[in-house]
Amino acid sequence: MKQQVYNTALYLRLSRDDENYGDSVSIETQRTILNQFVKENGFHVVDEYVDDGYTGTNFDRPAFKRMIEDVESGRINCIITKDLSRFGREHVMMGYYLEFYFVEKDVRYIAVSDGEDTEKGLSDFVPFKKLFNEWFAKDTSRKIKACMSAKFKAGERTFAYAPLGYKRHPDIKNKLAADEETKWIIEKIFEYALLGNGSGKITKMLIEEKIPTPGYLNYKRDGTFAYIYAGASEEKSYAWTIAQVKSILKDETYIGNTIHYRETNVSYKNKHRIRKDKSEWLRVENTHEPIISKEDFETVQQMIASRKREQKEVKDTQIFAGLVKCADCGWALGFSTHASKSNPYKYYKCSRYGSMGKNHCTNHFIKYDTLYAFVLSRLRYWASQAQLDEDKLLKKLMAASNKESGNIRRKQEDDLKRAMKRKKELDGLFARLYEDYVSEKITEYNFNMLSVKYQTEQAELDEKIKNLSKELKEAKENESNAEKWLALIKQYSDIPELTAPLLNALIEKIAVHQAVKKDDGTIEQEVEIYYRFIGKIE
Repeated sequence: MKQQVYNTALYLRLSRDDENYGDSVSIETQRTILNQFVKENGFHVVDEYVDDGYTGTNFDRPAFKRMIEDVESGRINCIITKDLSRFGREHVMMGYYLEFYFVEKDVRYIAVSDGEDTEKGLSDFVPFKKLFNEWFAKDTSRKIKACMSAKFKAGERTFAYAPLGYKRHPDIKNKLAADEETKWIIEKIFEYALLGNGSGKITKMLIEEKIPTPGYLNYKRDGTFAYIYAGASEEKSYAWTIAQVKSILKDETYIGNTIHYRETNVSYKNKHRIRKDKSEWLRVENTHEPIISKEDFETVQQMIASRKREQKEVKDTQIFAGLVKCADCGWALGFSTHASKSNPYKYYKCSRYGSMGKNHCTNHFIKYDTLYAFVLSRLRYWASQAQLDEDKLLKKLMAASNKESGNIRRKQEDDLKRAMKRKKELDGLFARLYEDYVSEKITEYNFNMLSVKYQTEQAELDEKIKNLSKELKEAKENESNAEKWLALIKQYSDIPELTAPLLNALIEKIAVHQAVKKDDGTIEQEVEIYYRFIGKIE
């Protein structure tokens, strides 16, 4: 009787979850067990199929697919795995392969450690083993999610590659540290954004300046992405995309936050990624050192939100998009066109009045040309002042935002020093007072009287130190804000026309008041410009 020849496939699989269970399920351990088994039993091995890093809860695995293709072509007619779980952990499809597909294709299947062999007949325990393997995968998935959630809430961050501007912390696992060699790129991108440049313009500037991309930097450091950059032209190293820039500008990583659960798998079986709603995200603040201040980050977010695509037919009107507000109700002023052949013009009016009527607000009507001319004149004025006398304008900007003058600030600093010095003296006096009381140099009555006096003064000094420190901090922040705006306006020494980037860089909002008709028949209307960082300037 002729013995059947088995052209055998050795199938090995290891998922990331299995790695937690040590060497007992490692690829090398599986390989050793399978090679020893086929050697002892005389199987002819055709090929080895390895899925390293793939879950067993589905069969969408490259090596497994290649093995099935070889079954279809008749190249193999026997499959051997270490155990049933290495073949898969999804009991329905496991049943399909074991009870139907392998029978139809006349394929022998062996699970060495489980002692299962289709030629000899599968044991009655196989259905239970399949269910247990699937339950094990589900339970493992649940435990890993719980473990990861605890890590995330504790401020840990898992990542394959550190975001641009950061590197792995040298001493603390799952933590980012600022990368002094690359964080300047992030600072430059946000600097460009604060100047009113959109993602497209910033991308163009990065390419023109030949700033290396995150992928290229990883390649130069660690050799990753060699299939993209090895042998590629120089242009590839700084081939930025708009999507990359947009992602960086919206990434809270750069203000020290970490956001988890933006995406998730459909289920523990289906690894397809789906986007989660923002309400389901987990935001953990202050997990690492920020590169960008929260103030600058929020300013950029506001600029992104207010910047809208220009409409072709009314291109020149969209430069004010998101900026023009009703001074009374706070709603945006909607744009409209008066389509008259004899006197066509464009204008803004309160959108609340337009949609809800006069019981809710008034029209706050203003012509586009009037608004344009007014804003242009004010920006030109401040730009000229910045060129003429920068120090004088800086003082004016600080005063405009209710900043303390230099003399007041110096007085505050002196007062704070005196208060801290006196508090230190009181600490010493109180200590000596207690020593005198213990050594009976003073009476209990005098000790209690002086204690109350010193404690009252200490409490007053604590409050004074707290208030002065707060005022000085605010004064320094306000001075910094004034300097930021001054640096911006200085870059526009010549303003031939208004543009959306220019307006969004310099202006926070434009408040339009209701026009008032005077007794002499003239119309007067107040328009207030609130500048970024500093508010109104008189």
